Amino acid sequence: MVMKQDEMLKQQAYLAVEEKGESVRKDPYYPGYHLAPPVGLLNDPNGWIQWKGIYHLFFQWMPFHAGHGAKFWGHYTSEDLVHWNLEPIALTPSDWFDKNGCYSGSAVDADRKLKLFYTGNVKDEHNQRESYQVLAESEDGITFTKKGVKIELPEGYTPHFRDPKVWEHNGRWYMVIGAQTEDNWGSVVLFESVDLEKWTHKGILSRGNEKPFTNLGYMWECPDLFELGGKDVLVFSPQGLEADGIDFNNQYQTGYVVGELDYKEARYTHGDFTELDRGFEFYAPQSALDDQGRRIVVGWMGVPDQDEELQPTVKNGWVHQMTMPRELKLMDGKIYQLPLNEMKELRSIHRNNTTIEEEISTEIERTSEIKLDGEIESIVLFDYSRLIYDRKRMILTLERPSYRNGEIEQRSCILKNDLEHLHLFVDHSSLEIFVNNGEEVFTSRLFADPSNNSLKIKPINSAGLQVWDLKNDTIKQENYKR
Repeated sequence: MVMKQDEMLKQQAYLAVEEKGESVRKDPYYPGYHLAPPVGLLNDPNGWIQWKGIYHLFFQWMPFHAGHGAKFWGHYTSEDLVHWNLEPIALTPSDWFDKNGCYSGSAVDADRKLKLFYTGNVKDEHNQRESYQVLAESEDGITFTKKGVKIELPEGYTPHFRDPKVWEHNGRWYMVIGAQTEDNWGSVVLFESVDLEKWTHKGILSRGNEKPFTNLGYMWECPDLFELGGKDVLVFSPQGLEADGIDFNNQYQTGYVVGELDYKEARYTHGDFTELDRGFEFYAPQSALDDQGRRIVVGWMGVPDQDEELQPTVKNGWVHQMTMPRELKLMDGKIYQLPLNEMKELRSIHRNNTTIEEEISTEIERTSEIKLDGEIESIVLFDYSRLIYDRKRMILTLERPSYRNGEIEQRSCILKNDLEHLHLFVDHSSLEIFVNNGEEVFTSRLFADPSNNSLKIKPINSAGLQVWDLKNDTIKQENYKR
């Protein structure tokens, strides 16, 4: 009996994990409590949902090498957002409509099934792209059956038309898709359905050359539209923005607008674009509403085309990871991001609880949580990353060496209020910094010498310091084949 393409691809991926997975996990840069690929490359979070009490996070995955290609959907689950299990492969690029990649998408709970919508990527012999919006579904949340193409490319757009995010509102289903118009402007498109089978193209909700924008990029990826704090928030990742002072300094950006969506008229009125994260690596986030009513977001700790191939883990057979899940809140028209209360379960040893009044130097574990209350002048982690506060201009800056040439590069933000609180999470090769209870966030990779555990802090006056060692073994990958 000839093995089906889907099963053959799964077996090839499982073999890659068997052959290389152990050496990948031995890499000193491999995370202890963040989600990363078992081998190969991970990028966008997909299908992020709490379904029947279990959190499901799917991810774009290339299992065969630490580069891009025809993507699979890998799959992690968790009951508590702290401990995670790697599940069997959810989707493979095995059909005519997705043979060059099962691209990003989302998940919904409908008809007692977990339903996935994703973009099937197809390229012909001349490298011409086609894109299809595809449905797959599961009764157990583990094994998925593809149900075929539900939306083909409408008129007015190039085949850069992808990343469906689906939700329910007042008894109807809605979908936003990231798109490029035929005149090469980034945009977000709305569809409507009563049954998740037949979809009506309602039109463009926002585009890069229409008010309040004049030139917001040539392609918008990974849109996510949701209600937060009584407003309709659209998060998306525009490509093609030029750096503007301290803004838009990554290769591609991720940010949001706040407004109101008229579902009946398919009209979205919104304000200007604000970056969601100020660090070096943050892209393509996706949010979900859990059964506690929290809007929780996970982002990819990476950026496309931003020296990915130069990250030091590539030679060890893997690259990239996810952010921690974070809770979103909207206050005075601005999104705040907060570590979840569940993250306290990561704590193992309360290493430090003191007040510092002068510069100190100490050592921390490579999986650590650090809290500082009070103004600081600088923090230096592992003699590699440096956080500096310019009190007069209220500018906070993160520095690190460039992957490309080792020269110091920077990312900065201007604070609305004085610096009063910093909350840092370190995990072998990653750093997440929450500023002033989530007013700003810096997310970055951190490839310091693994033998260097130094932490140096210089307060402006005095600051309360707490340090915890964090668990290093919260992700299980042993039992993912079925």
